[in-house]
Amino acid sequence: MQAINANGYTIHFNEKGYAILNDFLQQKNYSSLFILADSNTNEVCLPKFLPYLATEIPIEIIEIEAGESLKNIMTCAEIWTTLTELGADRKSLIINVGGGVITDIGGFVASTFKRGIDFINVPTTLLGMVDASVGGKNGVDLGHLKNQIGTITVPQLLLIDTRFLETLPQKEMRSGLAEMLKHGLIYDKIYWEQFLDLTTLNFNDLDILIYRSIEIKNAIVKQDPTENGIRKALNFGHTLGHAIESHFLDTEKQLLHGEAIAIGMILESYLSKEKGLITNEEYQQIKTIISDIFDAFEFSANDIINIQNLLIHDKKNEHGKVQFALLDGIGKCIVNQSVDKELIIKSFEDYKI
Repeated sequence: MQAINANGYTIHFNEKGYAILNDFLQQKNYSSLFILADSNTNEVCLPKFLPYLATEIPIEIIEIEAGESLKNIMTCAEIWTTLTELGADRKSLIINVGGGVITDIGGFVASTFKRGIDFINVPTTLLGMVDASVGGKNGVDLGHLKNQIGTITVPQLLLIDTRFLETLPQKEMRSGLAEMLKHGLIYDKIYWEQFLDLTTLNFNDLDILIYRSIEIKNAIVKQDPTENGIRKALNFGHTLGHAIESHFLDTEKQLLHGEAIAIGMILESYLSKEKGLITNEEYQQIKTIISDIFDAFEFSANDIINIQNLLIHDKKNEHGKVQFALLDGIGKCIVNQSVDKELIIKSFEDYKI
């Protein structure tokens, strides 16, 4: 697959990507190389990654525990301290090998350590490949509030190796699929329609679907790197989805990111319908496709109240008003949309049907 040029870096794929990575390391002459991984990727993915890494630069592996609950400033402080103790300097490089948590936190650590050192992302999950590692957003959660602290700093390069997906459970694959569905809904109706009948979808062609998903996100980000306009479209499903994810974090009903976003897309498609932006037929199609992939989820009245309260912390808010990115027909999106609280409650009521 051809490399994709992004804003200030390039996205490379599979075996060709390793050749590019090794050439890059040789040219840059870094003083030291640190690989950030979590406990899962250190065990399962690094044995697949390290044999392809051809460099004489000293390598240190920094491992953190796996999970969204570790994506916080305290974990960053531990990594900064470890880097300092291991002698990292301004000419050091961090390679983030893992899912969205690792690329988010690794990019943030690198962009702030000694006012910024270089980093490379090697996502190992479907979610990381099509969404989290693309676009330069890095950050951590503040308590249960998603991605409240962070930077927009791009990596030196991004390496997508889809062989890592062989290590993923189906639940994690579905989580990444949610973001792929979103890309079709907000940007490319033809791409969305490839998911209408999953029984005919040839997942041997997953590389092609992943490639198109990355193309879509990259095309949007290149138009609006700092999220002042069209990039907000990528938040479709995320205003309510992030609030749902935050509400259930560290509970027995905790959701994966993609699971929460899938619910958010159904809810926000309902909002789009009620505002006259999509037809009822389009809404029912979206609801059916997503519901066929993801299990139904139950919300209590108290859950819905708490989720609504979390909306005030959404990063898109302006002048105290919650701002949604909503569908404007399938394949298009409109941003900065205000929605009444009563309509949000109705979206949850309709979700139960």
